[in-house]
Amino acid sequence: MNSATVGFLGPEGSFSHEAVTTLGDISAVAVASIGELLGEVAAGHLDAALVPLENAIEGTVSATIDGLVFDYDLYIEREVVRPIHLHLLARAGVRMSEVTRVYSYVHALAQCRGFLADLPSASAVQTTSTSEAARLVAQSSEPWAAVCSAMAGELFGLTSLAPDIEDHPGNATRFVLVGRDAIAAPTGHDRTTIVCFQDNDRPGSLYGILGRFAARDINLTKLESRPTKLGLGDYCFVIEFEGHVDDDIVADCLVDLQVHLARVKFLGSYPVTGEAASSKRVEIDGARRSAANWIESLRARVRLLD
Repeated sequence: MNSATVGFLGPEGSFSHEAVTTLGDISAVAVASIGELLGEVAAGHLDAALVPLENAIEGTVSATIDGLVFDYDLYIEREVVRPIHLHLLARAGVRMSEVTRVYSYVHALAQCRGFLADLPSASAVQTTSTSEAARLVAQSSEPWAAVCSAMAGELFGLTSLAPDIEDHPGNATRFVLVGRDAIAAPTGHDRTTIVCFQDNDRPGSLYGILGRFAARDINLTKLESRPTKLGLGDYCFVIEFEGHVDDDIVADCLVDLQVHLARVKFLGSYPVTGEAASSKRVEIDGARRSAANWIESLRARVRLLD
């Protein structure tokens, strides 16, 4: 049986490349941009794509969320959270004082803007990925540097001018695996992502949307407004919350939203990752078994009264 073909933001050596190597038995394919990645999955040329969705310092990756919201009908199947350590790399023999340009992906440059501010003689130049920056620097004879991963430095033969140059500790990126058809099975510790498009902008409309979740005790983990690209002041809401579309209470909430308040686009239900994920699943499974036993004990007492 052939392994799944999964695209990632290339070339090799990007943080997306590092993340895709954690997926196990797959065939990884480098693609030049996030838009092309999503398009290749939608067209059936790739089984799935691993794309960056959110960074701890810079927030949402616009190219990914806008592609999922507006351009393609794809589902998030799982998430991968990876620590991000940025390095300033150059060709052997280039000193930091000689660097005239620093190349990298826009989000990577923003994650170390404090460090780069101390290099006034070097201008920042955006590239399509951090590994593309490493490739450009390696191929040039100019005193340029790249902000990229240690893996990219090894692949393209660059040396380190400064390690760990991100402005804040705890830098990490959440990647998501997106596919065409399948919705991941519930695990007991899941997250669902939807988009709400309002038909009319009226007072209390956002409150009405959020109230549907509060009334069902569904915990929201993220709320973000995105311009719909139809005009100034026209926004939709990207909402992430705990639970799975296969849960009755979540399904009821989505139906209620769709019927009464907004057009809903479903982006996926998928397992939550992280150090606490496994223990949380065990905890929830135990709570559900206890609740199920309680309900069964009540049902066992049901009888017709004379």
